[in-house]
Amino acid sequence: MKFILGTKDGMTQVFDETGVAHPVTIVRVASNVVTAVKTKETNGYEAVQVGTVEQKESRVAKAQQKAAFAHTKEFRVRHNGDESVAGFEHGQTLDASVFTPGDLVQVSAESKGKGFQGVVKRHGFGGGRRTHGQKHSEREPGSIGATGFGRVIKGLRMAGRMGGDRITVKNLTVMQVNPADNVLLIKGAIPGRKGSLVEVRSV
Repeated sequence: MKFILGTKDGMTQVFDETGVAHPVTIVRVASNVVTAVKTKETNGYEAVQVGTVEQKESRVAKAQQKAAFAHTKEFRVRHNGDESVAGFEHGQTLDASVFTPGDLVQVSAESKGKGFQGVVKRHGFGGGRRTHGQKHSEREPGSIGATGFGRVIKGLRMAGRMGGDRITVKNLTVMQVNPADNVLLIKGAIPGRKGSLVEVRSV
């Protein structure tokens, strides 16, 4: 069971042994501290809770003041593999060295918020035809009614707030690990803006 919390720090490229360039995302890892180890006997499920970025007690919600970290996340044990909470203890510190180059990981983060967007950008609609009599309707959604219903069907794709969703990207490869600077280089793009909190765990 491998996992870490970090922040997205932009993208670059690295070259492998054969000289092929690979696009990578830089994930900067502050020290992660194990704040709780949950077991089936005491909590009904198995998980490890970690905190990162120490914070003033006055800036932490009352329910989290025991931990005194800006970010705390819980990584549950998946029982379809050989994961367990064995080896983790309260107060233990984790860093980027938990991963090795070649590891397959999944990364979860909150995607960039794009505000209120129309159907063309949000859902990829084609828009109206650019013909005579079509005035300012190139990006309109078109008809939203249904014959006989007398109402709009639930779940119809419309304009609305876009982004700001939790996204998980699976099967990404760890290209390089730099324990000295606590940096992970993960192949490909991951969700979120620069500075977003990201959760990295083994697949």
